[in-house]
Amino acid sequence: MLRDGKIWIANTESSSPLYLLPKMANRHGLIAGATGTGKTITLKVLAESFSDMGVPVFLADVKGDIAGMLEAGVDSDNMQERIKRFGLAEHGFDYHKYPTTLWDVFGKKGIQVRTTITEMGPLLLSRILGLNDTQSSILSIIFKIADESNLALIDTKDLKAMLNYVAENNKEFEADYGLLNKQSIGAIQRAVVALELEGGDVFFGEPALDIRDWFTTGENGRGMIHILDSQSLVNNGTLYSTFLLWMLSELFEIMPEVGDLDKPKMVFFFDEAHLLFKDTPKSLLDKIEQVVKLIRSKGIGVYFVTQNPRDIPDGVLAQLGNKVQHALHAYTPSDQKAVKAAADSFRENPAFKTADVIEALGTGEAVVSFLQEDGTPSIVEKAFILPPQSKMGGIDDGTRDAAIKGSVLYTRYANAVDPESADELLERMGVEKAQAEEQAKAAEAAAKQQAKEEAAAAKAEAREKEKEANRRKRAAKSVGTTVAGTVGREVGKKVGKQLGGKFGQTLGGNTGAQLFRGILNTLLK
Repeated sequence: MLRDGKIWIANTESSSPLYLLPKMANRHGLIAGATGTGKTITLKVLAESFSDMGVPVFLADVKGDIAGMLEAGVDSDNMQERIKRFGLAEHGFDYHKYPTTLWDVFGKKGIQVRTTITEMGPLLLSRILGLNDTQSSILSIIFKIADESNLALIDTKDLKAMLNYVAENNKEFEADYGLLNKQSIGAIQRAVVALELEGGDVFFGEPALDIRDWFTTGENGRGMIHILDSQSLVNNGTLYSTFLLWMLSELFEIMPEVGDLDKPKMVFFFDEAHLLFKDTPKSLLDKIEQVVKLIRSKGIGVYFVTQNPRDIPDGVLAQLGNKVQHALHAYTPSDQKAVKAAADSFRENPAFKTADVIEALGTGEAVVSFLQEDGTPSIVEKAFILPPQSKMGGIDDGTRDAAIKGSVLYTRYANAVDPESADELLERMGVEKAQAEEQAKAAEAAAKQQAKEEAAAAKAEAREKEKEANRRKRAAKSVGTTVAGTVGREVGKKVGKQLGGKFGQTLGGNTGAQLFRGILNTLLK
């Protein structure tokens, strides 16, 4: 609730108001406490106050009890008692609804939230897939090859197609990228299939969410409250946490530096925050810490909601200046250490021992410390949290459906589209390659057939020429023999006459014929 331009969130035991200064709200915060101690009420009161200031808000609804913010609160005896105790009536407290947009990664309880494989990036995607270091390195190379080949990675079909393409052509890429083991690629493919079975096939796609669409206001200039239904999503803790980390990374990339503002540009509340850091590799933890540290200069406030401050890494916890600690129960020595660690994170109040108070807090009570004007934390105070002005609890299906379809963003994101990307392009390349290979084979076969036919024709022509030559030889030989015999005999007769007598004619005819035949044969060879 707003009071004198400040966020009034609680009263001390002496009924003094406790305020969160809007210009300190982007210094991030922590809402912690055991189950049932009032964390959700604190979250709602803060979210309503930011909305009243015109600041858009994002909330992850893990239990399904936050969506009631789109309806006005309902009066009751308990609410009247609290209104009277805090003196809220004289400060303008009234029940009213807040402008709310409902979202859902699976598109069932809110507008479909999607992102692309490329926008998620190999680092976060490796975490979703549970890859080891070697597999993560190969996935990064897959992304690089896709980028250099102008192959867009939109959905899981694209990623699987790209993995198959690299596996089939790994020898071509190893000269530039090193060993690309087919077994490791196969392991990545199996992880992608497992992700699809958990809903990844609907999470990755187009149209991808443009987070800039969240920087809007609703009725009366109140900031739009964007609620992500996470009841199903949180069952896959890795997908849930990676999605939230992706949002932070996207904001960090797209938002300009603005320095210190009078109020944040947007505030994020991450429920079940321990899932963000569970089993997270150091490289990703370093990135989270860097983003949390630097994103406040872009006007973004981040509030982690979790059961125990120990769930938050020290490097991130050190960035959380605004703290609301609900009750923690110490049943074991480990629990006692947790309570002491939580108490030690506050600036000590000499009026009480913080650890003892934390253990004794009731529902709706907390120890609170916010950043002051000079940026230093205030002395810790025991506080009683104000009630929310919107409805506490969930909503029915009819109300939810009307809210979803009534949003101005519904038509933009409701229907999935499948643009031409790596899957289609690689399939076309495969068809074209197969066609080219088929054409090359056909051309080669045609060339071989033509060569075979030409060789056969040449051989046949050679045989014909040889036959013709032999025929001519035989004909010439026959003619030569006849001519030689006739001419030779005539010559011989004449010679015989010269020799005289019948003997000379006979001898001369035979000898002359043989001689002439020999000469003619020699000339015909």
